[in-house]
Amino acid sequence: MSASLNRPAGSIADAPPAGRFDLRTPPPGFYEDPFPLYRDLRRRDPVHRLPDGGLFITRHADVLAVYRDHRRFSAAPNPGSAAALGDGELANHYRAAVVFTDPPVHARLRRALAEALTPRAVAAMEPGLVRLVDGLLDRLQPRGAFDAAADFAALLPVEVVGNLLGVPAAHRLPLRGWSLAILGALEPGCAEADRRGAEQALAEFGGYLRELIADRRARPGDPDQDALTRLISDTAGGEPLSETELLHNCVFLLNAGHETSANLIANALHALARHPAERDRLLAEPALIGGATEEFLRYDSPVQLELRTCTEATTIGVAVPVAAGTTVILCIGAANRDPDVFADPDRLDVVRAPNPHLGFGAGIHTCLGSAVARLEARVAIAGFLHRFPRYELAAPPRRAAQARFRGFQSLPVRVP
Repeated sequence: MSASLNRPAGSIADAPPAGRFDLRTPPPGFYEDPFPLYRDLRRRDPVHRLPDGGLFITRHADVLAVYRDHRRFSAAPNPGSAAALGDGELANHYRAAVVFTDPPVHARLRRALAEALTPRAVAAMEPGLVRLVDGLLDRLQPRGAFDAAADFAALLPVEVVGNLLGVPAAHRLPLRGWSLAILGALEPGCAEADRRGAEQALAEFGGYLRELIADRRARPGDPDQDALTRLISDTAGGEPLSETELLHNCVFLLNAGHETSANLIANALHALARHPAERDRLLAEPALIGGATEEFLRYDSPVQLELRTCTEATTIGVAVPVAAGTTVILCIGAANRDPDVFADPDRLDVVRAPNPHLGFGAGIHTCLGSAVARLEARVAIAGFLHRFPRYELAAPPRRAAQARFRGFQSLPVRVP
């Protein structure tokens, strides 16, 4: 394999020192490979103050502590940032989606969503997912070369979430575009054009969901198979979801279940292409796929950053003061490569154990869809390896220019 296919498109070797790092204007090569900069920050400035006054934390212990302290560190957007969103659908999304709420609202919403994603419901997805993966691979095999991100990884979660919500197959085409537009507005330093695009996507998706919900109210599905029917009928501990909560948590299910799962699969395929010895271990022992999936989540997590807002004066790390109202950015990507927790952290190791990664967060906001994401990744990666054991990168991949959600715009592969 040509070394050029493994080398990032840019390099942060000559980037500004970590002390001057600004997430809104990252150095060259950051999106391709942020991990050297994260390593430098973790060593020299683990509670880094950004030019806008926010804090960027990179140590596993600090990130975990903030995740677990939901009283002092709110999941709701900083009031200043939320005010800037105005009163549109994006602001409504920040107020109503479970990932941005705090107790007691969070507990009520999470209970309802958990009822829609029971272990029984997740287990029932596997046979259909296996058929879906096999069908996609059947269509890709004769081509010899294709984009593993766009032609494979990105197509699976749309179908999974579509099945979960009971979206008719003919109506699924816009789902990915809506998801990408909404997630784009969650990136640091979101441009005004991206914000407007998210507003439009939320308006369009909301309009579609209102029709879908009205239809499901009139003709309920099987609650054991249909998550939307369960969400509509669930009283979440005595209080039904409002129409706004129902809408925006269906949007959340699309976003959480789609792009992050697609990125997890593509990131894993890229990592295995660059680490043939680890790929050979998986090929020799397919049963290792469960532990390998945890390592993919650690090594190149699809969610790299999370945000919290400090609610009262406190400290982080070695008594670093944090004022109330401060935005705190939790760098999952850096925490997952902390040498105080992970031996040889920059090495992919598909049998790494223990593996206390933070790829799904921690505390009360631990990812609700983690079981679905793990299932998708296991089935998709195992199926791809079984069908194409000697796939290789066909051209330099292209990373999406995103800091929060890490994935590929393009991952060209060749299947000999």
